[in-house]
Amino acid sequence: MSASAEERMKKAIENLSREFARVRTGQANPAMLDSVHVDYYGTATPISQVAAISVPDSRTLGISPWEKAMIPAVDKAIRASVLGLNPMTEGSMIRVVLPPLTEERRKDLAKICKSLAEDARVAVRNIRRDENDSLKRKAKEESLSQDQEKKVLETVQKLTDKYIAEVDKVFAAKEKEILTV
Repeated sequence: MSASAEERMKKAIENLSREFARVRTGQANPAMLDSVHVDYYGTATPISQVAAISVPDSRTLGISPWEKAMIPAVDKAIRASVLGLNPMTEGSMIRVVLPPLTEERRKDLAKICKSLAEDARVAVRNIRRDENDSLKRKAKEESLSQDQEKKVLETVQKLTDKYIAEVDKVFAAKEKEILTV
């Protein structure tokens, strides 16, 4: 079994965690704005590259563009995003107060997270499939014994089970965070 399989599975978990950070909960999180891009001199640029993002309190994001001329563009980009946020400009800073989530919206966000978790599970299973196919080719070429082949297949399956359980754990934590009022 290759070490790259475990590395790829770890990356699937890391990607899931990054995707979950973008999902809005009741708490302010700078990662929420990762998907928002600003028109910066004709180029779509992530907000984090044109402004400093802070969290003054648990329900507020503070955005300080590095160039004062970027304030209207940042404001417009946040309003146009799918996040449903309403920024307020205060001098050289943009303040975004997160409204409380309705129960219906919480359930929708939980469904989105469930879908993201399923995508991560599929990614882990695809890595398992690739590893098993590679092993079977290698077994034919190098004439590995059936016992050796079976042992490696079991190792790959244990690794897969470990990372599927990790996906479930990360999802359960995110779901609890979303559904907690």
